[in-house]
Order: sequence, then C-alpha cells, then structure tokens
Amino acid sequence: MKLPFFWIDAFTAQPFRGNPAGVCPLTEWLPDEILQRMAFEHGLSETAFLVPKGPGRYHLRWFTPAVEVNLCGHATLASAHVILRELKAATGSVVFDTKSGPLGVAERGQRLEMDFPERVAQPHGPLEHVTAAVGAAPRELRVAGNHHLFVYERESDVARLRPDFAALRGMKDLRVIATAPGEDCDFVSRYFASSVGIDEDPVTGSAHCTLVPYWCERLGRKNVHARQISARGGELWCEWASPRVKIAGQAVCYLKGEISV
Repeated sequence: MKLPFFWIDAFTAQPFRGNPAGVCPLTEWLPDEILQRMAFEHGLSETAFLVPKGPGRYHLRWFTPAVEVNLCGHATLASAHVILRELKAATGSVVFDTKSGPLGVAERGQRLEMDFPERVAQPHGPLEHVTAAVGAAPRELRVAGNHHLFVYERESDVARLRPDFAALRGMKDLRVIATAPGEDCDFVSRYFASSVGIDEDPVTGSAHCTLVPYWCERLGRKNVHARQISARGGELWCEWASPRVKIAGQAVCYLKGEISV
C-alpha cells in the first residue's frame, strides 16, 4: 500500500527550525498498531493521521513514537498547512475532529491560527522529586492535569536547565513546561515529556493552552508573543479568548513523498 506523506516544520518560516511533524492523509483508518508503528518509524515527536469527513472537515489523530496523545499543536498546524496549502483541499479554514473536540484552523495572512481549549494551571505546592529531575527550583509551580508549569525569574534560568530525562521518563504521563519572561518577546518556554517518548519537544503548541492564560493574566493582556527556546526554536502569536486560546504560527514543507506499508 502506498500512502502520501509530508514532513512539515511548524511554528517557523524557515526549514530546519520549529517543530517537525509527519502528516499522513488517509482515505480510511488503518489499524492502530500500524499507525503506532509508522509513528515510531518516522521518529518525529508526532505524526498526524487524518481522514476526511466532509468538505473542510477531517478526523485527526496524533501519535508520538510511543503513544497516541489527546492534543498536539504543532502537528495540527502542520496538518492544516498540508490541507490548505499543499493539497489545496479546503479554502481559508479547516476543522479537525479530535479527542479534544473540534479544533478549527484559519489562515491569517502568512500565519495559520488554531482555536484550542484553554488549560488553566492552578497553584501547587513543592514537588521535590519533579524539581530534582528538572534541575532547578522555580519561583512558582502550577499544575493543569498532567502538565506541571515551572515558572522561573529569567529567560537564562530556562535556557540553562539540564533535566534528568531518565528520571522524568519514570514519572508516568508527566509533562513539564518551563517558562520565564522573555528578553525579546513576552515569554519563553521549554517542554519536557520524557514519559511519552519526547525528552524535549522543539515547539509545543498544546503547552500554550496553559502558558497563554498564565501570562495573559500576569501581564494584564489578551495578546502575547512567545518563543520556545529549544535548540531548533520556534515563534508563536497567541490570544486568550477564554475558554479558548488562539495560537498562530507559520509552517514550511521540508519533504513530501510516499510511504510503503
């Protein structure tokens, strides 16, 4: 069986930056075991699989090399780029039906803007075992489900983090978002999800469902400009429209071809 495949760098206007995602349009679902094996074979933080449901509407699922996840930002952005700009199968906008509900993506000039649910983090007491694995104590700790928001004083504090990924790998379904005020943007972040097979994600759209409400409330604004300061780096423009978060960025196609399954 031959399947189309796209490698898209998301949250960047340049190849080799942002977060790479695999996008595989299907006509019908393959067995979950095959989807998971394909995601493992690709070795990307996420591979998106989509099946059409009607004009401008698709069923979308995301797989890391290890597990299926309930929400993924960069692979949603990548999927919208494929539908709207590579395949030209819809015009202006597209809606994806997912495990996190319907997610709309609309063209905004050169950017694509995603409409995601907010995930507001609540203040939490110290978690010594997580802090030890991350490598430095935050000034503030908040939690939203399995996402732990570590807030630091300075961008350099986040940049210097050297987590113990082996320790994080042993903490079931734990994800850590490290953040601080930015030097040339409103805030910066890094994202660690070793427990689901991703030691450090280059740019994490879904983390901004938690980051944007926190920073908008702290800064007293509804619109913020963010950077993820991983080795690849990425840039996001966001709006808090509670209970939703608008997350916008650019994307470029690095590779397109065919998979043999």
